[in-house]
Amino acid sequence: MESHILGFPRVGSARELKFALERHWRGELSAEELLGLGRDLKTRHWKIQADAGLSLVAVGDFSFYDHVLDTAVMLGLTPERFADRDAPAFPDRYFRMARGDAHRNVPAMEMTKWFDTNYHFLVPELTPGMVPRLSCQAVIDDARLARDLGYRPKAVLLGPVTFLSLCKEYGGMERFELLSEVASAYREVLRQLAPLCEWIEIDEPILCTDMPLAAKASFLPVCAMLRTAAEGARLILGTFFGGLGDNLDLALACGFDALHLDLTRAGQELEAVVGRLPENMALSLGLVDGRNIWKTDLARAVGTARGVADRLGRDRVFAASGCSLLHSPVDVDLETGLDPTLRGAMAFAVQKCREIGVIGAVLDGGDRTEALRENAACLTARRAGAGVRDSEVRRRLEGVTPEMLSRKSPFAERKKLQNAALSLPLLPTTTIGSFPQTAEIRAARLALRRGEMDQAAYEARIKGVIADVVARQEELGLDVLVHGEPERNDMVEYFGQMLRGFAFTGNGWVQSYGSRCVKPPVIYADVSRPRPMTVSWISFAQSLTKKPVKGMLTGPVTILNWSFVRDDLPRSEVCRQIALAVRDEVLDLERSGVPVIQIDEAAFREGLPLARADQEAYLTWAVECFRLTASGVGDKTQIHSHMCYSEFGAIIRWIAAMDADVVSIESSRSKMELLEAFREYEYPNDIGPGIYDIHSPRVPGVEEMAGLVRKALAVVPAGRLWINPDCGLKTRDWPETMASLANMVEAARLVRAECLAAT
Repeated sequence: MESHILGFPRVGSARELKFALERHWRGELSAEELLGLGRDLKTRHWKIQADAGLSLVAVGDFSFYDHVLDTAVMLGLTPERFADRDAPAFPDRYFRMARGDAHRNVPAMEMTKWFDTNYHFLVPELTPGMVPRLSCQAVIDDARLARDLGYRPKAVLLGPVTFLSLCKEYGGMERFELLSEVASAYREVLRQLAPLCEWIEIDEPILCTDMPLAAKASFLPVCAMLRTAAEGARLILGTFFGGLGDNLDLALACGFDALHLDLTRAGQELEAVVGRLPENMALSLGLVDGRNIWKTDLARAVGTARGVADRLGRDRVFAASGCSLLHSPVDVDLETGLDPTLRGAMAFAVQKCREIGVIGAVLDGGDRTEALRENAACLTARRAGAGVRDSEVRRRLEGVTPEMLSRKSPFAERKKLQNAALSLPLLPTTTIGSFPQTAEIRAARLALRRGEMDQAAYEARIKGVIADVVARQEELGLDVLVHGEPERNDMVEYFGQMLRGFAFTGNGWVQSYGSRCVKPPVIYADVSRPRPMTVSWISFAQSLTKKPVKGMLTGPVTILNWSFVRDDLPRSEVCRQIALAVRDEVLDLERSGVPVIQIDEAAFREGLPLARADQEAYLTWAVECFRLTASGVGDKTQIHSHMCYSEFGAIIRWIAAMDADVVSIESSRSKMELLEAFREYEYPNDIGPGIYDIHSPRVPGVEEMAGLVRKALAVVPAGRLWINPDCGLKTRDWPETMASLANMVEAARLVRAECLAAT
């Protein structure tokens, strides 16, 4: 039986890639040294897969920033503004596309979420005159290297239909006009890969969505083109993140040698697929969850695989991960600080490879009795763990009433009271919440954790940082201030550490984008809030200024979607538990005199199921959870929320249903295009579209930002428009932060004066 994964985490068990990238960007690491580290990581990951007993190792899954960007580079689709002939394609032009060019004042490519995950990809740009052609052979070089090292490489390519579907068109371009040229470039890649790889995986996760008609019409012709180029290598159609639904016929008709099905997300489709699978097609079973950290029930997985093998024949069945392990941490064996019972129930990427190896070995007749017995014992111990069920939390949930899900008055009435209480100018300015996390702040947190600094000294240090942040905002002339979040390591982990029911890893890092990694908390038990989490810090900041200071909280849907969630309760019920806990914090902030409270729901959109038929159920309980969190306050308290790097058009009415007084969104990389959804729906509440990109080191000028504000005013009345950056400023340095915010405030003043002069 063949066994494989769809991809391995890139960052390294100690985040080696992250630190190397940041050293390279600072000029401390050469391009040759960076490439050498990449080679070391790839070879290490191949060895992990082979040692786990996998018959194939994945190549082409590694990236120095993003695999969608890599595909655009492979196809030679470089936007004209980055086409500096004097700069090498890698790394100079590559990283300029990802991060922008501060020296030449060139903005980066747009970034958005990869389907329903927290991974961000760079959105390829299509403009007239672009000619796709094979321009980078990295995947071919990797396949050759893996083969030379004695492995059986399986190349992984993002499929052409999904790639084109993810692109953004400019200048009247129509993406599928490039289909023939794109397919020709892919054919050349396959031609060169065929002598090196017995299997080549073409990932088309777009099949798990409600595909546009143009994408559907293109799919089978593209598949036919690719089949003719493989020249002896066999092709796997990779699908994941959901079921195939209405696209099952397309997948089965592709003519490829194997179909991969993500059973962790589409187990209900297995019977239909097995019953209709063409006789010349194998079935790759995604039995191991690539997006969570719990051990697979190996007895159940083996039973599923054996049942399919009995019907199709063992030679037509693969054991696999559901999706790429990119979304998993690397190695749970590094988690020596976790409770042994909890750790024993977890599997990170290294362990998931071993699980797949065990499934394949058992189906091949190997004796893995001890591994199966140990797996069953760990699962049983976790279910019986102390504190997993809290009767008080369950009782509170049963007591939630419809009245707890709505504000006391409609928005128009609340806005009048809030305007009177806050006395803000037209086009008020604010930030999203965080300010730069300096080395000194991180050192103080580390010293506290190690016992080298006591709590009193730590709090004094953090208060000093807060005082500095408030003073800087006063100097800049911002209207609604924040405390800067210096006490927070991460917007989800910080709150998880204050709540019951959460556990934390020491090395459970997952790539979010580029060098940015997050360490999701683990929800393993019922959730509650034993004590206030933010009140003392926000109250201290408010005592330093007469301007309003926002209380900064992470919302329940985002905490859920950015955590590894227990798999023994519906996600909706876990989210309601979190909502009640955060509601308690909201009410405590209001009682302490905080006039503005921001409840961030950055991950609201990414939790949306890919199939339209499944979306309303999710959106209904997600909106209810936000409203449960926010609706206990009085009308004068202004509730904000923030959402970033997502496509909002399809869910705009649900964002309105959240009934936040102000919602801020990422808009600058898309040049305010996202606001079209707010125009078409006539969004009723206040909006703060981001007017500069915080994920790039460049400092946009006053007129550039003023131009974006004017674009926003074509959609949003001045009385309902806020001015803010795209996202939090945690990852930026102070000089660029101050320069950018100064320009933002000046842009707001400039356009404010224009608006007042016109009235």
